[in-house]
Amino acid sequence: MDFEVIFPNVVGLDVHSDQITACAISVKADGQPESKFKVFGATKRERRKLSAWVRQLKADLVVMESTGVYWKSVYRALERAGIKLSVVNARHIKNVPGRKTDMTDSLWLAMLGRAGLLRGSFVVSADLDALRLISRQRQKLTGLLTSEKNRFHKVLADSGVRLSCVVSDLHGQAARRMSNSLIEGGGAEDALALSGQRLKASQDQLKEALEGELTEAHRFVLREIMDHILELEERIHRFDEELLRGLAPYNWALALLQTIPGIDVISAAMLLVEIGVDMDAFGDSAHLASWAGLCPGNHESAGKRKSGRTRKGNRWVRRVLCEAANAARRTSCMLRDKFQTLAIRRGRKRAIMALSHKMLKIIFVMLKRKEPYRDTTVNYEELMVKRNAPRWISALLRYNLLPKTA
Repeated sequence: MDFEVIFPNVVGLDVHSDQITACAISVKADGQPESKFKVFGATKRERRKLSAWVRQLKADLVVMESTGVYWKSVYRALERAGIKLSVVNARHIKNVPGRKTDMTDSLWLAMLGRAGLLRGSFVVSADLDALRLISRQRQKLTGLLTSEKNRFHKVLADSGVRLSCVVSDLHGQAARRMSNSLIEGGGAEDALALSGQRLKASQDQLKEALEGELTEAHRFVLREIMDHILELEERIHRFDEELLRGLAPYNWALALLQTIPGIDVISAAMLLVEIGVDMDAFGDSAHLASWAGLCPGNHESAGKRKSGRTRKGNRWVRRVLCEAANAARRTSCMLRDKFQTLAIRRGRKRAIMALSHKMLKIIFVMLKRKEPYRDTTVNYEELMVKRNAPRWISALLRYNLLPKTA
């Protein structure tokens, strides 16, 4: 197969967990292309040998697939050597059927890269890539914490305690105090004394909900689950501190994202480590939404629009934005109005996805222009007056500075 040559000297890499197969296509003295194959290990020493071999060949471009996490160490090693790199989606470079080997994979990569037919994927900077490990592990711990809380609820219900029916949050301060009292062997009266004054449920309702039949087995399991919940909460707190400490150089971006309704400091941090702060890498907001897998699918044949299912993208971004969209729909802003309009016609789940899509496009514009979010339906001056007027009036009265009325 003949291709128009864009990059004369190209190296294609087929990366595995314990082996890297390299194919270099270069131009000989007579102008004809020449292919060279070489196999390297995956250790640090072997990656250094690969970098030296690529520099010796004076390659214009090195192309590799995004194979799991194995490509990352190879990419960073070549990046430190000052080599131009391109990581491509494996779906875009399907090999010829029936000719599947590591050698042909690397050769096909080199041929496509040499012709300029491959578009590199987005690769975040090295410092944010390191913080991705912290952010993604934190999300895993959050899921584990939710699972443990649900299990705690199930065991309480198994014992006949219906505390979750009268409190909105089974792990709020008052509910946790009462649960711990029951776990330590106290009765319904002892737990009721710890309810405080802020719960909406009456004392009679709380007492009925706290009366159950906790056995020693129930108490043992509940105690172990509660200890695990406390440990996970402390661990997540440490992850939050480390994540925010690493994002100190990007505090300006964190502050910008927090102006969007539904996004707090942790959500903003988890978004930044995934998409970065340089929006030029995506080109426009539509490409960013497509990369994240938040835009409708595009499948048309014979003039008929078929499935509009969203494709697989960055599931970490999608998860954070869906949580933020759920929070934003409860606020008084333009995002809530959009959700309510879509939910009537398309249903709640599709409305949440559409709202996440819009929020991501807003984030793109904010980071591109370095401007905070301004809601067209909110009178910010009125909000500021409502928030500060009681304090201002109190100060004027204290110093007798109110103007005399006629």
